[in-house]
Amino acid sequence: MRIVKKNRCFIVAELSANHGGKLKNLIRMIHQAKIAGADAVKIQAYEADSITMDSEKSYFKLKSKSKWKKYDNLYKLYKKGQTPRHWYKKIFSYAKKINITLFASVFDINTLEYFEKEIKCPIYKIASPEITDIPLLKQVAKTGKPIIISNGLSNFEDLKLAVKTIKKFNQKLIILKCTSTYPAPKTSLDLSTMRDIEKKFSCNAGFSDHTTGINSSVFAAAIGAKVIEKHVVLNKKSKTVDNFFSIDFKEFKKMVNEIRDNERSLGKISYKIHPSSQVNIHGRKSIFVLKNIKKGEKFTKDNIKSIRPYHGLHPKYYEFVLNKKAKKNLFSGDPLKLKYVQK
Repeated sequence: MRIVKKNRCFIVAELSANHGGKLKNLIRMIHQAKIAGADAVKIQAYEADSITMDSEKSYFKLKSKSKWKKYDNLYKLYKKGQTPRHWYKKIFSYAKKINITLFASVFDINTLEYFEKEIKCPIYKIASPEITDIPLLKQVAKTGKPIIISNGLSNFEDLKLAVKTIKKFNQKLIILKCTSTYPAPKTSLDLSTMRDIEKKFSCNAGFSDHTTGINSSVFAAAIGAKVIEKHVVLNKKSKTVDNFFSIDFKEFKKMVNEIRDNERSLGKISYKIHPSSQVNIHGRKSIFVLKNIKKGEKFTKDNIKSIRPYHGLHPKYYEFVLNKKAKKNLFSGDPLKLKYVQK
């Protein structure tokens, strides 16, 4: 599957845990993403038992400053946010039915193997915390499918190792600049890093947006992001795990429309006057006769002038014409022609 196209950003609606544990909500979100103009929707394909363990030890406890502190430990958080495996076939079938690309973030090799055998997932995402899971990255790379990774929890060496691991088997890589803060302050985004990612790692770059609102995504696309990933929720007042930094589908549609408008503005390299502007070309200046000029009389700064509209001699001839004589009688308001000027 081809993700990156010239002058067109690939826009992904990240559904994450915002289904609230209800399959009908997930189906509805896929439908809304299609209506809003998303190129693709993404799920986070994990169950609590596959991503962590149910332990009360301090290692597994959520920190006091965590936005998810109310869930107490990692297991309870992921239990609340999980997308159950028995939903996968239903939602992929529905996405195919309405003709929208659906793909998944995978968090363990067992789930990856299930997708490869049962679903034929077209793209894989590696979330920021999994960027150091080298065995997982290696197996995802071996599928030959396009891979999107976020760098939010990696330093340069981590990212370098991840890219090296993937590119040993697979060149279809896109790296998303990401700040793993929820919500992310705009001052933390460092979106100029996208260009450096493309230069240093010889791959396309994009933006995984955890800010509130749509401005950062629109800006990122305008400066060259090939992929935009944005969390969406059906209702921002709902009590889902990620609702507090997600946008609703009305905002998402506005974001898509603004990005597409910007893309239409980009166009191609051209120095021609656009056909739509030709009607206004008469607004350019040219040389006109200001005062009546008799045959044989000299052209001076008092009797000719470069003014609008564009029906007379090109202004580049102004100095050439000065002090030369008129070949015929000319009248105020006449456009000057080169043939009226004695050489």
